Amino acid sequence: MQEDLTRSPSYTVTCEDYVHVVEFSPFSSGSPASLLAYAENQCVVVGTCLFQEEDVDVDGVQFSVLRAFHYDLRIDALAWSPESRLDRIPTIRFCTAAADRKLRLLTSDLQDRDEVKVMEGHTNYINHLVFEPTEGKQIASVSDDHTCRLWDLDGNETTLLRLGSPGLSVCWHPQEVFKLMVAEKKGTIRFYDLVTQQAILSLDCGHTGPLMSADWCLANTIKVGAVVGNDWLIWDITRSSYPQEKRPAHKDKARLFRWSIANENLFATTGYPGKISSQVFMHHLGHPQPVMIGSSSIGSGLSWHRTLPLCVAGGDRKLCFWMTEM
Repeated sequence: MQEDLTRSPSYTVTCEDYVHVVEFSPFSSGSPASLLAYAENQCVVVGTCLFQEEDVDVDGVQFSVLRAFHYDLRIDALAWSPESRLDRIPTIRFCTAAADRKLRLLTSDLQDRDEVKVMEGHTNYINHLVFEPTEGKQIASVSDDHTCRLWDLDGNETTLLRLGSPGLSVCWHPQEVFKLMVAEKKGTIRFYDLVTQQAILSLDCGHTGPLMSADWCLANTIKVGAVVGNDWLIWDITRSSYPQEKRPAHKDKARLFRWSIANENLFATTGYPGKISSQVFMHHLGHPQPVMIGSSSIGSGLSWHRTLPLCVAGGDRKLCFWMTEM
């Protein structure tokens, strides 16, 4: 791997504790700034980010904390609702998964009204969750208990999909609300019709290592990507159930795969958090090697900005942001 690809973060934001989870909202907030949430040990901090690429008056990054929400336990995953907005009457809504196998839906007006709904049903670790992206009236979650479950905003479980192995990733089609993608650890990725609750298409890794993470490209939904073992894999779902491209990425196993929202040819992968640092690779489909390599001390989490070719990872008392030129 060429050393000259390794980059220090373009921007950093200092945090009070180790960051386990970090997520940009993939939806417009109704303001020039982007919503960002990150989870420390017993706290979720919600703020806004504005970068110098978006506003010439900003030096680097301007991060403003809106609220900190305290939890009694560690948060392992977080998803934003499309109903979170800062114009008109400010409303923040997100859902978290924690080590007690419960989901918590938090709605806040950022003043004095905070409402938390607890959703119980999973019997093992919850790996990933997502809101239905058009109206945000449903949440899907996947777990080591070999299920994908759908919930309404009252906290009721509405659908149960049984899986063949632990569910690692779940993604909703950006426009077609009845299409859901679920990736399983054994290397199968299925697309479900939520009306019939049947699988309508499946992809196969054709691979021996465990699938750790998969993502549906929201900018071009025929593309699906995943990390399996040490490799990244890309499918064109119109062509084959087997990957079109497969390349080695991380020596120490890959952990996360995320498509850029702003550019359908750009994606990022992370390695497993090591004792000292975790690597973030940014890839472009036209290039055999990563176009950039970042490193974050005991990093975790990975998320892309909604309109910029910029991604963020959590680390030890900081958020690290990398901007790519692509």
